[in-house]
Amino acid sequence: MPNIRARLLAVLVVLCGLCGFLTAAGTPAAGAAALPDSLPFDGTALTVANGRFVDGHGREAVLRGYNVSGETKLDENKGLPFASVADARKSATALRALGGGNSARFLLSWAYAEPVRGQIDTAYLAAATDQIRAFLDAGVRVHPDFHQDLYSRYLFNSGSWYTGDGAPKWAVELGGYPRESCGICFFWGQNITQNGAVKAAQYDFWHNAHGLQDSFLTMAERTMTYIRQHLTAEQFAGVLGFDPYNEPYAGTYDSGQTSRTWERDLLWPFYVRFRARMDAAGWQDKPALVEPNLFWNANITSQRQEGGLLDAGTLGSRYVLSTHFYDQKAISAILMPGKAADGQYVTDFGALRDRVSAAGTAALVSEFGHPLSGLVSDKAPTVLKAMYQALDSRVKGASWWTTPAASGPVLSGAQWQWDIYHGRHHELMNGNPDKVLTAGDAWNDEDLSAVRLDDNGTVTLRQDARLLDRIYPSATSGTALAFTYEDRSRDGSTTLTWNPVPAALPNVAALVGSGQYGLLVWRSGTGTAPTELHLPASFPTSTTTVVSDLGTAHGPPAYTPTTPIATAPEPGGTGSRRLLLTTTGQGTVHYALITNGATAPSATLLAAARTELASWVGQKFA
Repeated sequence: MPNIRARLLAVLVVLCGLCGFLTAAGTPAAGAAALPDSLPFDGTALTVANGRFVDGHGREAVLRGYNVSGETKLDENKGLPFASVADARKSATALRALGGGNSARFLLSWAYAEPVRGQIDTAYLAAATDQIRAFLDAGVRVHPDFHQDLYSRYLFNSGSWYTGDGAPKWAVELGGYPRESCGICFFWGQNITQNGAVKAAQYDFWHNAHGLQDSFLTMAERTMTYIRQHLTAEQFAGVLGFDPYNEPYAGTYDSGQTSRTWERDLLWPFYVRFRARMDAAGWQDKPALVEPNLFWNANITSQRQEGGLLDAGTLGSRYVLSTHFYDQKAISAILMPGKAADGQYVTDFGALRDRVSAAGTAALVSEFGHPLSGLVSDKAPTVLKAMYQALDSRVKGASWWTTPAASGPVLSGAQWQWDIYHGRHHELMNGNPDKVLTAGDAWNDEDLSAVRLDDNGTVTLRQDARLLDRIYPSATSGTALAFTYEDRSRDGSTTLTWNPVPAALPNVAALVGSGQYGLLVWRSGTGTAPTELHLPASFPTSTTTVVSDLGTAHGPPAYTPTTPIATAPEPGGTGSRRLLLTTTGQGTVHYALITNGATAPSATLLAAARTELASWVGQKFA
């Protein structure tokens, strides 16, 4: 992930800105009950088909959530995201109810899973699995990630400006690496390409020096086996897959090697080996969430390197392309002096859509975000709005109503990050008792957590709820053709409206008014389970209006199988809610506008808005 040392940013453009004991405690009974608030079509495992995530009813699934959590990169909780299962439950409930998330990228640490070579710390795995279970039991799907940044904290000196995470101490000691030094570095990510110790250690891992990669794969298989064996079948269905390695980079290229040939000859074979370990551990029906060379989609041209697993062939259902995206220009404070605007990232995310289409698989933007303090934090409201906009559609707001059919698939994503301990850490940086970090994320000056605990121990958002808690199509019965959401989030006192309803639809515009709205257009499939959209807390039933070819509803009723427009709680008992749209027939184009802008719309206005939308859909999706 990217970071900023605010006092020096104005004088330097980043050279590299992305980062980018046996126990069965807590083992559940085999026949655990269904999640609270579940409905008959809930709880199936997700797979990959036709370039999308799909559930057991054939519905296209979209995952939205957060990374849980950067605390794993610290030593204070010994490589766990939370100090206790109670904190994990509190965080999971808030992630669902406040952040609108239905998924979490759950960070794990090789250093704590295998502190001694060949010896797996099952106490660590038990604690991690208990915390994973807390999210699964809140209805949050989980995809674990073996996280690393700068290879390992054990490469860094006690007085260093920077630190890392990932590999255990014994792995570093095997290498005999030079004393770490980044020279004149003002971003922690510069260590990736400038710190000789980091580069040498990464090189050794990818070349399996000292059998390092073999040890990692054995540890990973035992970790995955443990997690599967200590979850019920229903809980394990909520585990999406596994991210083998965070932000891979060569360290140093061999003579004549390029970023593309490195991916082909070293990175992809590693993923094939990891995939085999997933199969051996009983994860054969879940995808490996594989990341390309971390610089493949850098938005600073001088830093971009050819990649994207271009030579891996068709990835199909057993691999998902997982990638990160940070606006390095915005973070530099120099290359993007203003703020993000409508459509800022639709080209970047459009390139991802094109790449996964060519690879025949689904996409997951497993990290994105922006600093929330420091010199460039004023850009955060617009940068994040533009990133969510690009996840929703490849068409910018000003053009969406004109060319909605070009939207492309709705992308899944996980914002960095969700750390309830933000500003309350007690981390001895690199083990140094004279460098106790408490502020921000307590890691390399980062401050990106969307949440914190207030003085009463309550989880509180640090960002605009209108930005984070969003309408999105969590399950589409058929194929999503186009989707947009105007969140009306704020940049200070300014309301950001990038996708106003056009004047050509006056009744729709009158219905929406100054409120938020989402619009989904989809083609029905063969399944009978309804289409679902997450309803933010800003959409209470009493002020929610739906206009659809299925009918109109102000204050939609509770769900029944024969109610075409209805609401229901989301599974997990967190209080979050969903809109359920039930269709009949196959191959029909449907639409649904959801808004909270109308207090008491008349039947006449609802009918007129429906007529306008029907005509618009007929023109744009004929």
